[in-house]
Amino acid sequence: MNFFDKRRHLLDTALSMNRRGLSQGTSGNISTRAGKGFLITPSALPYDECRVGDVVWTGLDGTIQGQRKPSTEWRLHLNIYLNYPEAGAVLHAHSPWCTTLACLDRGIPAFHYMIALAGGDSIRCAPYAIFGSRELSDFVVEALRDRTACLLAHHGMVCFAENLKAVLALAVEVENLARVYVQCLRIAEPKLLSADEMGRVIDQFAEYRKAL
Repeated sequence: MNFFDKRRHLLDTALSMNRRGLSQGTSGNISTRAGKGFLITPSALPYDECRVGDVVWTGLDGTIQGQRKPSTEWRLHLNIYLNYPEAGAVLHAHSPWCTTLACLDRGIPAFHYMIALAGGDSIRCAPYAIFGSRELSDFVVEALRDRTACLLAHHGMVCFAENLKAVLALAVEVENLARVYVQCLRIAEPKLLSADEMGRVIDQFAEYRKAL
């Protein structure tokens, strides 16, 4: 896929974020690897106003090329790509249910087996740091250790996957898990699955992926 098609695919996925309720207005951002860097949505421009030429390329050395400024969270995306070579796309959103838990400094524990889709027996919540900062990106890289998704305290969520289609699907699933978890908390603290049981689920997911 050439850079033009990658930019168009990126914008199509960004619009899908809006349609699925993961982002509103200019909040959130999404990127995909491209050459020795990545393409990322621009800063302060609603997705429905974005054109292919508005997408910004950022090198893994921090070089920025484009008509507009990259998202203010470009450093977050950069650090994920540098630390997780398997990441082909990164999605950051202020989705309502994930953000609800994030504002309580609360991650998502193993209340449901589908938590394993994010790679472990929990979805951690990274400590708070101001948006766009190196400190925030460092916190997120640590919270993503052995995971593909995490919450950002008083902020939102972020996840990565092998491509744009997969990262959007993961973000939708994490948001749904956050919604169900909050609904459970309205009744009682849900019983959690054990580490052994979650380990079995993670192994089964791995076997399933091999078979695809």
